[in-house]
Amino acid sequence: MSRSELRQLVRSQLQMLLTQGNLQGAKALLVPVQPVDIAEAIEGLEESQQVIAFRLLSKAEAIEVYEHLDSAIQQALIQKFKHQEVLDIVDQMSPDDRAKLLDELPAKVVRRLLSQLSPKERQATALLLGYEEDTAGRIMTPEYISLKDYLTVTQTLDRIRSLANASELIYYLYVTNASRQLMGIVSLRDLVVSAPDKTLGEIMTRDVVCVHTNTDQEEVARLIQRYDLLALPVVDLEQRLVGVVTVDDVLDILEQEATEDIYALGGVQSDGDNYFQTNLLTVARKRVVWLLILLGTNTITSEIIRSQSELLTKVVALAAFIPLLTGTGGNVGAQSSTVVIRGLNTDEIRDLGPLQVIWREGLAGLLLGTFLGAIATVYFYLSLQNAFAVAFSVGISLVAISTLASVAGSSLPFLFRSFGLDPALMSAPFITTAVDVAGVLIYFKIARLMLGL
Repeated sequence: MSRSELRQLVRSQLQMLLTQGNLQGAKALLVPVQPVDIAEAIEGLEESQQVIAFRLLSKAEAIEVYEHLDSAIQQALIQKFKHQEVLDIVDQMSPDDRAKLLDELPAKVVRRLLSQLSPKERQATALLLGYEEDTAGRIMTPEYISLKDYLTVTQTLDRIRSLANASELIYYLYVTNASRQLMGIVSLRDLVVSAPDKTLGEIMTRDVVCVHTNTDQEEVARLIQRYDLLALPVVDLEQRLVGVVTVDDVLDILEQEATEDIYALGGVQSDGDNYFQTNLLTVARKRVVWLLILLGTNTITSEIIRSQSELLTKVVALAAFIPLLTGTGGNVGAQSSTVVIRGLNTDEIRDLGPLQVIWREGLAGLLLGTFLGAIATVYFYLSLQNAFAVAFSVGISLVAISTLASVAGSSLPFLFRSFGLDPALMSAPFITTAVDVAGVLIYFKIARLMLGL
C-alpha cells in the first residue's frame, strides 16, 4: 500500500470511528501514524470532529501534529481549546513555527499569548516577529548549537549530548568567537571521523555560506538548494550568529512561492491562504480584479473588429479566423512568459541578458509561426476552395503574431520586474491584451494588402 493510500485509509477510518463515538478505537488508530499524516487526516474531518481527534493525542504528539496543520485550522482549534491547553501547545512549539502561527492571529490574541509564554520562549518569538515578513530573520529558528573553537572533539560530543534536546538540529555545529560572530562550521560527520583530541578550530570550515536577517526568503531557499545544505546560518549586521534556517522550512517556502506564481500566471491574487478552504466571496474577489481589467481592455479588440465591418462584409471568411489567430498568439505568448518567469525565479537565465533572452524567444516564435503558418495556408487554401489570398493572409498573420507574442511574452516579465512589480501577476493579462489587439490589427492589415481592398 502506498503512503497516499495509507493516508486516505487513516482518514476514512478515523472519521468512521469518531462518527460511531468509538474514541478508544480512534486513539489506538492514531498511535502508529506519523504526525504529518495525522495532521492531514484531521484536516479532512468536519470542524466538530477536528477538536475531538486532536484531544485524543498525547501532549507531546499534539504539539508536533499542530505544527503541521494548516494555519486556518490552527486558528480554529485555538478558539475551541481551553486557555491552558493553548498555552501548553504554543509554549512548546519551535520558535519559527510559533512565529508563523502568531502572524495569522489577531493582534489582541497575539499579545495575550505572548504575555503568558515562558520568558525564554517569549524572547525568542518576539525576536523573530521583529523582523520583516518573508525574510531570513522571520523564518529562522534560534535553536541551534554554537561552540568555541578551542573545544576538542570529545568535549564537543559531550556538549552535544547535553544540548541536543534544546536544539532543532545537530547536524551542523557553529563555531563563534567571544562576540558571537560566526567563525566557522563543523558537520556532525566531520566531528565523528576526527581524532578525539582535535579542536574545532582545526577541523572547522571557515568559508561559511550564510545570509543576513534581511535576506529575502526566496534567496535563502536558492542558497540551500544550490549548496545542498540541511541548514543555513543567519547573521546580523555585525556578523553575529542569531539563528539558522532549516531545510524543512525552505521546502514550505518553495511550495508557497510556486503556488503564488502559478496563481499569478492565471491572474489570481494569492495571500498565502488555502484556496479551496477560502470563502467563495473572497475567492471571487481575488479573481474578479484581472477579469474586469481584461474585460475593459478587450473592448479595444472589439472596437477594432467593428471598425473593419466593411472589409468583413466583403470577405466574410476573414471573420472565421479571428479566434484562431488571437488564441494561437495568446498560447505562444503564454509559453514564452512561462519559461522566462520560471527562469527568473530559478536564476537559470542569470548569465543571459534580457536582450539575449528576448532575441532567442523571438526567433523561437518566428520558427513556430512559420511552421504553423505553412500548415494553415495549405489547409485553408484547400478547404476554402482555392481562396489563396485569404489562406495566405491567415498564414502570414500566424507568422507575425507568433513572433510578436514570443517577444511580448519574454520582454514583459523583465519590464515589470524592473518596475518592482510581480512578473507573474502582471504579465499574463497584459500579454493576452497586447497580443489580441496587435494581432487583430496585423491580420486586417495583411488581409487588405493581399486582397487589394
